[in-house]
Amino acid sequence: RVRKIRLLHFVFTFALLWFVQSAASAEARTQEQEKRTPNLIYILADDLGYGVLGCYGQTALMKTPHPDRMAAEGVRFTRHYAGSTVCAPSRCVLMTGLHTGHARIRANGPGLLTAEDFTVATLLRQAGYKTGCFGKWGVGNPPPWNDPNQRGFDEFYGYVSMFHAHNFYPEFLVKNGREVPLRNRLYPEWKAKESAARKGGGVAEIAIDYAPQLIFDQSLATLLHVLLSLNPLIKLFNALLFMFTNLPIHVSRQPAYPKLD
Repeated sequence: RVRKIRLLHFVFTFALLWFVQSAASAEARTQEQEKRTPNLIYILADDLGYGVLGCYGQTALMKTPHPDRMAAEGVRFTRHYAGSTVCAPSRCVLMTGLHTGHARIRANGPGLLTAEDFTVATLLRQAGYKTGCFGKWGVGNPPPWNDPNQRGFDEFYGYVSMFHAHNFYPEFLVKNGREVPLRNRLYPEWKAKESAARKGGGVAEIAIDYAPQLIFDQSLATLLHVLLSLNPLIKLFNALLFMFTNLPIHVSRQPAYPKLD
């Protein structure tokens, strides 16, 4: 009976040690996985030349303190080239990783991605990332409103069409394939010549809701939601495809930022 008790005690102790070791190993694997899978935030500034930024040597035009700080604290790209000279093919190269000799979209003319086209967002979503795209999609012409969601993004908010993005005070923005009305109104002459391919573009007669700020606010809300969840297993990929420096270069009528000396 004593031997039996000792044997049971040994088995129990061995099982307990195995459980503790397994838990420690699992925690170590989780921590190692966290190190290998960082949150990813990719910021694209449409039509912004690299020579405009102070971190690339510009000193005469203006101060760019925030991009300069990001470069100083992070990575400064020196061989990161645009995929093309115009919008749609350049964005197609960015999303698919294929140069314009192989990419589906090779010009700003008619053309769309298909189910055969594999994007970086799809790859990261398969790897467990929560994926978001905010700003100007503009991959193909004219893409359906749910095109970003079909290409690997869990969440999208902004402009799907490149022509729509040429109005910073549009009548609507697109969120996950549906139109979200804004308080802006186009001039009647622009409204009269609106077509399905160029829906949403034009010039606003009534300009209230500044789309770039709305897009930025939505991207920030998504980022904070993930970070404040304090769940280390949730990894985020946000593509912030901003169009502030592209036409029509409208500045908000209600400046949100203090003037810099």
